[in-house]
This record gives sequence, C-alpha cells and structure tokens, in this order.
Amino acid sequence: MTISRNYELAALLLRVTLGVVLITHSLYLKLVVFTLPGTAEFFSSIGLPAFLAYLVFFVEAVSGIALIVGFHSQVAAAMVAPILLGATWAHWDAGWLFANEGGGWEYPLVLVLMAATQVFLGNGRYAITKEA
Repeated sequence: MTISRNYELAALLLRVTLGVVLITHSLYLKLVVFTLPGTAEFFSSIGLPAFLAYLVFFVEAVSGIALIVGFHSQVAAAMVAPILLGATWAHWDAGWLFANEGGGWEYPLVLVLMAATQVFLGNGRYAITKEA
C-alpha cells in the first residue's frame, strides 16, 4: 500500500493546529483565565520583566491568527519560536511531563518543534499569502 504525500495539506494542518493553540494560550488562557496582570505577575515571579507578558500575549495572538489564515506563516512561526523556547524554560523545573504540577516542558517543546517545522514547510497552497 502506498501512502501519498501531500505537503500542501500537511502545511495547512500544522498551521491551523499551531495557530489554534497559540490563540487559546493568548486570548483565552492569558487574557481570560490568568488575566494580563496575572500573567505579568507570573513573569515577574520567574525573574522576567513584567512587560514581557504583554509582548508575549501580543505575539502569540497575532502569530496564531496569521498561522490560521496562512498570512506569512514562516515569519509568524519564526517570531513565536523564541517565545515557545521561553515557555519550555519557564516549565523546566516542573519536569518532563506537562501533566506535572506547574506543567512540565514536554508540551512547550513540542510547540517549538511545530513552529520550526512550519518555518521549513511554509504556507502551503491553502493560505492567504501565496508563496513564490
């Protein structure tokens, strides 16, 4: 049995999945559940400047939307990758499993790898921004 390779569909699925996760983590988790001041307080508690919480929120939200619609997804994924690396670092002390108390670093690391893969794949055919 031969399985066909459809890079266009793969790019779409990866873009939308990563975009939905980023929207969920920014607009819902950081804005609604933890609130932006609460997120800023958490950033301060781990030694980061509080203002970075607002920057992270903005980049995650904009990148998530851009990825979902396919608007310069390579740029969006490249912009969010350092933030996801930071999330991996922030959860490092909680151990590997994200189900651990404090959330481990396995899930943020998977998101880093998804963003890196999106940078290599590009938008794909099913996107607003067409690739050259």
